[in-house]
Amino acid sequence: MAGTPSPDRLLDCSDPESRATAVGHAAEVVRQGRLVVLPTDTVYGVGADAFDEVAVAMVLAAKHRGREMPPPVLVPHARTVDGLAVEVPMYARILMRQFWPGPLTLVLRSQPSLQWDLGETNGTVALRMPDDEVALALLEEVGPLAVTSANVTGQPAATTAQEALDQLGGAVTAYLDGGPRTGGLPSTILDCTGEEPVVLRPGALEATQIRAVLGTTVLHDQPPAPVEPQTEPAEGEGSGEIGQDDEPDGAALVGSVRPSAVPVPSSAYRVVPAASHRS
Repeated sequence: MAGTPSPDRLLDCSDPESRATAVGHAAEVVRQGRLVVLPTDTVYGVGADAFDEVAVAMVLAAKHRGREMPPPVLVPHARTVDGLAVEVPMYARILMRQFWPGPLTLVLRSQPSLQWDLGETNGTVALRMPDDEVALALLEEVGPLAVTSANVTGQPAATTAQEALDQLGGAVTAYLDGGPRTGGLPSTILDCTGEEPVVLRPGALEATQIRAVLGTTVLHDQPPAPVEPQTEPAEGEGSGEIGQDDEPDGAALVGSVRPSAVPVPSSAYRVVPAASHRS
């Protein structure tokens, strides 16, 4: 537990009047460079202004996480994407129109001119528009937020504001209480940095639903399988498993792109000996 939190950190969003007051307060917290917890359509998330590099570092610190696992970014509208990403494929725009707001995260090439630092993203950003009134109201007020699940890494994702408060405590200034969340399947993550989309992590949006709107564009079910190591890895290494404790994160490496919020398992690499040369 992250210390003894003050009960007034919990902001009631149960009715329109209290929601407006709570969201207004949370928006001011974000503008001050501090952290907020907000409900989404999957689990509760902890977030900060995506363009405030200190605040983003505070998000990672609150979760006891390093820069190698940068947070995704939540947006209020699909049109926000063009200010954050470049070379957005038409199939990605089709998916946004069909499934946003909803449980679909798209990994795109980040706009290089942006003054932000989400961590080690390798030039990509994971974007999603959540299907939640409270989250969207806050995003409308403050713009893109760097958000990851509201839990300490390794602990269960929070499905209520109280659960988030119990884990993150005083590291977060305001907790928007929108009631319990289902805690069901996380968002589906697609790599959209190539000519065809690739499923980085299966989730709430099924592949059959995605294929139904893609037409002739091929959806690849998974990244290329990592090569099995020739010797057994040390305990705790090289499993290559997809993490499920953290809603927006946990996808695997695909091709040569490491998307935002995607840790790289050690089993994704293989050292290939140099070929001998004949004289």
